[in-house]
Amino acid sequence: MGVSNKYRTFTSLMEDVSIDFSTYALEGLIEPQQLIKVATRVNYDLGLRIHRTKEVIIDIEHGRGQLPMDFAYLNYAFLCGAYTVNTTMPSGTHVETFNDVPYVPAPGESGPCNDPSCKKVCVIETCDGKNSYQLVQRIGPDQFRTFDTWTQLRIQDVNDTVCYCPTLGAQASDIAQIEDGFLITTFRTGKVYLSYQGAMEAPNGDLLVLDQPYCNEYYEYAIKQRILENMIWQGESVTQQLGLVETRLRAARNNALSFVNTPNFQEMQKVWTMNRRAQYHNYYNMFLSYAPVNPRVAPIRAASAKASTTNSSSSITPSC
Repeated sequence: MGVSNKYRTFTSLMEDVSIDFSTYALEGLIEPQQLIKVATRVNYDLGLRIHRTKEVIIDIEHGRGQLPMDFAYLNYAFLCGAYTVNTTMPSGTHVETFNDVPYVPAPGESGPCNDPSCKKVCVIETCDGKNSYQLVQRIGPDQFRTFDTWTQLRIQDVNDTVCYCPTLGAQASDIAQIEDGFLITTFRTGKVYLSYQGAMEAPNGDLLVLDQPYCNEYYEYAIKQRILENMIWQGESVTQQLGLVETRLRAARNNALSFVNTPNFQEMQKVWTMNRRAQYHNYYNMFLSYAPVNPRVAPIRAASAKASTTNSSSSITPSC
């Protein structure tokens, strides 16, 4: 995503709103359970870019595998092939250091091609110079699986609200579908790699919201608007306050959407590369039919063929 992956809980958001509406909070006019759906709607309005992208390998038994508890949207899925298990045997004094922060290379640079120190699942580039990749799954402190081959998996019979993945129309023999928190497959057993967008939910079950100044204003003014609307239904005279909050809400929403939808450096680099390639093909594709297969070899072959034809024709003597 193009924004910072910094989140906070709905409880923390309500604390800031209660500070601004301290008088209403003391009178008991603010009910968080009535306002959680407002924050959920704002998350939906900001789009999928605020969700965390996660990776997991699930086991398929008897044609079905359970999806992660925080599964929200599927990006793509692959059927994993054969794998090798690598184990690091400690000798002597063995000290292990775990880094919870994954390695992220600089823009335009590739990551390390050796075994990564990822926490669960990660994709790395190999060192063979063939631009190939490996899928690594850590299954213990000193043990991990390495998948060198995987095949495409076609997703079918799924709602658009669950999957925006490119594997919906894939031409693959292995088929899967998402149903009631499970991945139903046509094969009996196997391992499936999933890249998905995680739900906006904390480990304790609390709702997560994006923590950024522009987005914070959008969340807060949306909740304040609902609080004032509820007070009007209770007979309170807060029409002027509601008009002010609605004006600020429109501006805060525009700022938040502009911030979230702004592409980051990598996205802009991809767009530049695509445009550059399109312009190249636009001007140079017309010359492909006239270009030799190998420009350096073709003239030499043509010259040698011409010379051999001349020599053969000169060696023939006409008969009387």
